[in-house]
Amino acid sequence: MFAVLKTGGKQYTVRAGDVLRVEKLAAIAGDKIQFNEILMVGGETLTVGAPWVAGAAVQADVIDQIKGEKTIHFVKRRRKHSSQRTKGHRQQWTLVRVTEVLAAGADSTGVAAATGTAAARRAAHNSAAQE
Repeated sequence: MFAVLKTGGKQYTVRAGDVLRVEKLAAIAGDKIQFNEILMVGGETLTVGAPWVAGAAVQADVIDQIKGEKTIHFVKRRRKHSSQRTKGHRQQWTLVRVTEVLAAGADSTGVAAATGTAAARRAAHNSAAQE
């Protein structure tokens, strides 16, 4: 059985046992998370969502939080002002291992949903504002 899930603005085709490198999630190593934005589930029958497949999910274990390779952006302005500038960036990733693809019954599993760090900060801010 396979599924197509969406996280971090990207889509991934996954099966049980796959290891993925996704945009940073608000989880620590060893946590069990669940991706709820499933676009398609395949197996004996193919189910395509509009836009999501109702009740479907992909469960995964967080392996580690890693940083990607450093990219360097070098800016040089020519002519009269000989200025140079170097900017660098290292993308933060989360390594996850897919443990299970659920075609139905995802609401009753009790596993925490996978959220990005920006969504986690917004939720924490909103809950602190309400208190």
